[in-house]
Amino acid sequence: MNDPIWGIDLGGTKIEGVILPSLNDATPILRTRIDSESGKGYEHILGRIRLLITQMQEQSGLQPKRIGFGTPGVLDPVLKTMKNCNSTSLNGEPLQSDLENILGVPVVLANDANCFALAETHWGVVKQKFDDAAIVFGIIMGTGVGGGIVMNGKLWSGRHGIAGEWGHNYLDPSGGPCYCGKTGCVETILSGPALEKFYHSISGKKATLKEITHNYLSPQPDEAARQTIERLALFFGKAVSVITNLLDPDIIVVGGGVGNIDVLYTSGVEFLRQHIFNNRLDVEVCKPALGDSAGVFGAAALVS
Repeated sequence: MNDPIWGIDLGGTKIEGVILPSLNDATPILRTRIDSESGKGYEHILGRIRLLITQMQEQSGLQPKRIGFGTPGVLDPVLKTMKNCNSTSLNGEPLQSDLENILGVPVVLANDANCFALAETHWGVVKQKFDDAAIVFGIIMGTGVGGGIVMNGKLWSGRHGIAGEWGHNYLDPSGGPCYCGKTGCVETILSGPALEKFYHSISGKKATLKEITHNYLSPQPDEAARQTIERLALFFGKAVSVITNLLDPDIIVVGGGVGNIDVLYTSGVEFLRQHIFNNRLDVEVCKPALGDSAGVFGAAALVS
C-alpha cells in the first residue's frame, strides 16, 4: 500500500494542510488550516509551518515521507532561493532547504498556479472532461495573473522555474507599468485590479469587479462597464491565443475571481478562435471544478 500524500498551501493569510490517501483517492484523511501571520517575517512563517505539520501528525497519527508545498512564488532552480513572491518576506530565502531542515523530510515546492493546474488535471474538470489530455494549461486570473503547465500528468517548470508565467508576457501598452518592471503585461490588463483601474479611468467612478460585472449584466448596463468587460474578452482571446499557438494544449482551465466572468467563455473564446494560427478552435476552455481545494490538493499531488 502506498503512503498517504501530504500537501501544504502557503498563502498570505492562511496555511492549509491536507493528507490524501493517494493520487487515485482524493478523499481527505485530514484537512486543516492555521493563520500564516506572514507579516511577522520569514522565521515566523517557518515556525507556523512546523506547528501545522506537528498538529497534522498528532491529529492523524501519520508521519509524512515527503511533503508538497504550494507557494506564492517560485524556487529559482539555480540559486535555490525564492523569487516573485507576493509574500515578500519569502523572496531571496532558501525555503526548500530550510523546510527540509526543520521538518526532517524532503519537500517539493511549486507555485499556486502550478498546483491549481495539477489538481484540476488529476481530480477536477480535466479528469471529468478530458481524462486523456496530454497538455493542460491552468490559468489563475484574480489579484494577479499566472499559469501552470501540466504535461502527461506532471508539472513542467522550465529552466528558470517560470514556465507558464503567462501573466508577464507582453500584451498591450494600454496596461501601463507592471510591478515586475515591464510595461503592458497580461496582468496589467486582465487582473481584477487592472479591470477596476480601467473602469475608473473611463468613468471617474470607483467600483469593485463584482459591481462592474453586475452593471454589465443589468438590463441597462452603464457604458463604462460595457467597455471594461468587452475589453476583457478581447484581450483574453488575444492573450490566450499566444498560449494556444505555442503549446497547443488539449484543455485550458481558467480559475480565479476574473475567471468567473461568463463572457470569457463566449466572446472571449470567439476572440481566441480569431487569433490562433488555425482555421478552427478545438481546445476546450473551461471553468475549474475544485474551488478553493485546488491549491492544497495540487500541493499533495507534487509528491504522488
